[in-house]
Amino acid sequence: MTQSDIPKLFGKYGTVAVSGDSMLPTFRSGDWLLVAWADRFRIGDVIVVEREERPGVFLIKRVERNDGGKFWVEGDNKSISTDSREWGAVAEIEIVGRVVTRLRKSREGRRSRKWSGEFKR
Repeated sequence: MTQSDIPKLFGKYGTVAVSGDSMLPTFRSGDWLLVAWADRFRIGDVIVVEREERPGVFLIKRVERNDGGKFWVEGDNKSISTDSREWGAVAEIEIVGRVVTRLRKSREGRRSRKWSGEFKR
């Protein structure tokens, strides 16, 4: 996903559209997520990462652990995710937001409800 995929809403909050399958089964390609920019996060949270070497490209990952000041992040779909197992732990500065909730499911996974505030690990 690129910066153009992330329109800002009300300053602190924005939306992201999921692209790819690295967060299956939690999120699927086409889901829309509400993100709190520059928000606090903890182990287990789903976050938005912008790698220093790939500015403008945003990745959705889960914080697995604190590695001495850096954070180990992985996609929920371990078999296809590119994450800390490939690039190592990420600096806190590279974690630019925390996923608050799913706003809308992808067409393929959509139910009759528009809002879904729950996701399980």
